Amino acid sequence: MTLDGMVVDLDGTVYHGDAPLPGADAAIDAIRDRGIDICFFSNNPIHDGREYVERLRGMGIDAREGEACSSGVVTREYLSEAHAGDDVFLIGSDRLRGLVERTGASLAADPADTDVLLASWTDGFHYRDMVDALRAVDDDTAFLGTDPDRTFPGENGDPVPGSGAIIRAVAGVVGREPDRILGKPSDAAAEAALERLGCAAPDCLVVGDRLDTDIAMGERRGMTTVLVRTGVTDDAALERSDVTPDYVIDSLADIDDVLAAFDE
Repeated sequence: MTLDGMVVDLDGTVYHGDAPLPGADAAIDAIRDRGIDICFFSNNPIHDGREYVERLRGMGIDAREGEACSSGVVTREYLSEAHAGDDVFLIGSDRLRGLVERTGASLAADPADTDVLLASWTDGFHYRDMVDALRAVDDDTAFLGTDPDRTFPGENGDPVPGSGAIIRAVAGVVGREPDRILGKPSDAAAEAALERLGCAAPDCLVVGDRLDTDIAMGERRGMTTVLVRTGVTDDAALERSDVTPDYVIDSLADIDDVLAAFDE
């Protein structure tokens, strides 16, 4: 069995908030010492890869240019490829708006004059956003979401509503499920990670704290999957889940226990 690349989740796996998790820096060094390429991948839709590299470096973690991706980046790339020249109406943050502006699509000011409705996290989500969604969606409108995360850790570590909560609210009011949700565990997210790593899915390992995103993506694509206990998944959730990781470890600091299996 060979291992050429590793997709590494960020919040809940490498750090909590602005603090790296114990042993995360040494774990990344150990992965590199084995010659394994790394793609850091967050489902947070408001930052691009460059920002994550800078953030990780600020925590003392060896992150290198071009190694990080996010659901926001996948959304930007998908819009450029599939909706160049289209008008996009955004329900989302100003930071995501900046990413969309760097695509071949155009931001629409009028929801009634749009080809694509894009929903994502924003702490300014309002009743009027649902009104706009109703004005935006018809049979010809593409309905996209950035990522399915229902919650994410807030500043004090307690969960707060994420993109998934807002996308579900929009879907409920327009009476229609999104055509695509572009973050993990989507095929678009998996392809973005594998392209950056330059390896095939069976030669890749994915490590993260969420069964329904990190582990589900790896399971669907035939990657080896590793769940860490430092994030949102506890033993009860693991027991209830239809998604089963190949390995479960207490934290990223224990990744050597998994890597040793590839030496056998």
